[in-house]
Formats: sequence, C-alpha cells, structure tokens
Amino acid sequence: MVNLSLYSVQAVLILDNEGKRIYTKYYYPPHEPKEDSICSNVKKQKEFETSLFKRTHKQDASILVYEDHLVLYEECSDVSLYLIGSLQENEIVLHDTLNAIRLAIKLVLNTDIDKRDIQENYDIVCLVVDETIDDGIILETDPQTIASRVTKLPTKDVSVSIDLSEKGLLSAWGFAKSKLAEKLQQGL
Repeated sequence: MVNLSLYSVQAVLILDNEGKRIYTKYYYPPHEPKEDSICSNVKKQKEFETSLFKRTHKQDASILVYEDHLVLYEECSDVSLYLIGSLQENEIVLHDTLNAIRLAIKLVLNTDIDKRDIQENYDIVCLVVDETIDDGIILETDPQTIASRVTKLPTKDVSVSIDLSEKGLLSAWGFAKSKLAEKLQQGL
C-alpha cells in the first residue's frame, strides 16, 4: 500500500551555471525524522547540490532518479531550476509545479530567467515559490494565478474624513448607541 501524503516536495533549488546556490528551500514533513533527509544540515545540502549539478548540467533529460529522490530540472540561460520529491510522488504533478514556478517567474519579471534578474528580484522569486509551495505541499500550479498573487497592487487608501465637531461626535455616539441596542435585543 502506498503511503499517501500532501508533502510532495522536498526541495526547490535554483543554481547558477557553476552549480552555486542562488535560491534554495528545503522542506521536510513533520511526521518524518529530519536526520534522514537531505535538509538535515547545510553541509549535506551543499554536497547534494554540487553532485546533483554535476550529474544534470548540460543534459537533455528533465527528470531523473538521484540518490532515492525524484529530481525534475530545467536549464534557463545561466541558471538551473530543480524540484525534488520522493520516489513515490507523481512526476507529472511535480513537472507541472516546476513549470508553474518557471512560468510565474517569467511572467512577474517580464523577461527570460537569468542569474542577474533573480538576484535583483530575489524577494519576488521567494514570493513565487511561497505562493506555489508551502512546507512541501503544492498549493497552486497555474502560473498566471501565482503571478497575480505576487504582483497585486496595493489597494488605494480610502481617505476617511472624521468630523470632530460637536455634531460629528453626537452623530457617532447616536450610531454606536443604536447598534448596541440592536445587539442587546438580539441577545448578543
């Protein structure tokens, strides 16, 4: 019997063309021991990233099984995007998730994904990943929805004019008194 879980993503990595970190986020399910995972310490993470980059750099495939992990990756100009899940996960769902992250970043940045743009807009890249994945649980796979959540314009502040004259205070007092009376009649 397969152990079903919502925690399908173990890591999201963005590495430069030399295999160095630009963005990394590791996840582990709360019901599994952290010591057994790749995210147990930074040294293990960097070793994993280096060996993974050497294995995948300039390869034609976009999916592989590596050290008991399902790895999906894509190279974009001078960076590589990786999504890592367990072997039991559905690779189509993971592929859709990686594709959603890539396309949402492209939509938000209005340009092709490269190292300089990711570094200059690091906060937006973090928001894109956070809107897509939360603690290893995939939340959204539609790139346009993710991009719209990340780039929502702040709502305009509605200017409220408060009349502090005697008439304004008496009117506010009367309004509050009537609302309180209504609540008391309804039994709170």
